[in-house]
Amino acid sequence: MHGLATTPAGAGRTSPRQRWYLVVDLKSFYASVECVERGLDPLTARLVVADPTRTQKTICLAVSPALKALGVRNRCRVFEIPTSIDYLMASPRMALYIERSADVYAVYLRYVSPEDIHVYSIDEVFLDVTPYLDLYGCTAHELAERIRQDVVRSTGIPAACGVGTNLYLAKVALDITAKRSPDSLGILTQESYRQTLWDHRPLTDFWRVGPATARRLASLGVTTMGQLASHPREPLYRTFGVDAEILIDHAWGVEPVTIADVKSYRPRSKSLSNGQVLAHDTDRAGGFVIAKEMADVLTLELVERGLVCSSLSLMVGYKPTPRDGLAALGVAQRAGARPGDLRRGELRDAGGVTLSQPTSSLARIWRALEGLYGRVVTRDLPVHRLGVCLGGVGSERAPGTQMSLLDDGGADDARERRRQEAISAIKGKFGKNALLKGIDLLPGATARERNAQIGGHRSGVEEG
Repeated sequence: MHGLATTPAGAGRTSPRQRWYLVVDLKSFYASVECVERGLDPLTARLVVADPTRTQKTICLAVSPALKALGVRNRCRVFEIPTSIDYLMASPRMALYIERSADVYAVYLRYVSPEDIHVYSIDEVFLDVTPYLDLYGCTAHELAERIRQDVVRSTGIPAACGVGTNLYLAKVALDITAKRSPDSLGILTQESYRQTLWDHRPLTDFWRVGPATARRLASLGVTTMGQLASHPREPLYRTFGVDAEILIDHAWGVEPVTIADVKSYRPRSKSLSNGQVLAHDTDRAGGFVIAKEMADVLTLELVERGLVCSSLSLMVGYKPTPRDGLAALGVAQRAGARPGDLRRGELRDAGGVTLSQPTSSLARIWRALEGLYGRVVTRDLPVHRLGVCLGGVGSERAPGTQMSLLDDGGADDARERRRQEAISAIKGKFGKNALLKGIDLLPGATARERNAQIGGHRSGVEEG
């Protein structure tokens, strides 16, 4: 018995009609890496990964399994950890985590070719092991356990594994079944899925079912996958549109997409984006400085990759935090809130603009941002969150793309392009903070700090 599913004799052997997938997840990855680095047992040590230089409201990036067993929520805020619990706090070291993730990926390559691996996140991968079962002379369950133990033996990082006859079942086996298994390994087929999980609650435990989807299903009287499988189709399509097809398939344990399909997928449109949740709220003018810095970073990426963009969009979030908590809604309403605007205590505005021509010119993008920011940011509230997105991204040499060197700004664009290329070369050789613009030195600017981060968190490597 593995979790909720029984493994019949010979289960997992490949056949012409049957595929087998694994999903391997590294338990509390960041916290486990920090424990291994300190010579601690990742499963028994009490450790959180959080930036001690920030306030007690900062989110813990990872919580060790021992703390979770004491009721500490994953991704909680530091002040939410009970003061009666003793624990270690480790500062984030994103560069180290990336390195350890690569070490684990090297373990997967001992068993499976890269074309049969889909990296889902820094700590989770999907593996199509169908072609390898006859080669290794084992079942999918046995190969999963072999790989899982190799990860632990090679890196010291504990891992859990889900095994399934399609990608969805493998993920559910990991998220639900493996959590109830003493060996952190679960296996599901369509038959065992229906037998063991059709009555499972809550629905949010299932892959791709978030709180909003669960609420909409509940309004239809659906609270389990079994109820969803037998529910009339018309109300589901009326409520969810084409997404109802995915929900119905998953209710029956069906998933037609393969890793090969995932790897061959090409999006119709591309974009580059940059988002920040500010450590300290700022005023309207300060928000514009940060938005310009973000646009600068994105534009430099366009130049480095030989790309241009044709649109610009902006999202701004405000978080009213008056001393009287009951006044928050009143503040929001006075600031022009519309029904549904207040999400998690945060107001949001957004807008976009189409550029006159595809470009990688910072001057043009900044001009467009200035007008867009003036239209979007109209509330007299502190700015808490910012997001800048360059849309319609494509190659500057793509058919039909005209860089327009004949207009009034053509010569200026060419000079700016050379300047941007020089800036990129200097930053690439000496570090992102080796060359800064005057805007980066203004009070409230965040570029210098973020240049030393990875994914918005400390890299653990100090730039010179």
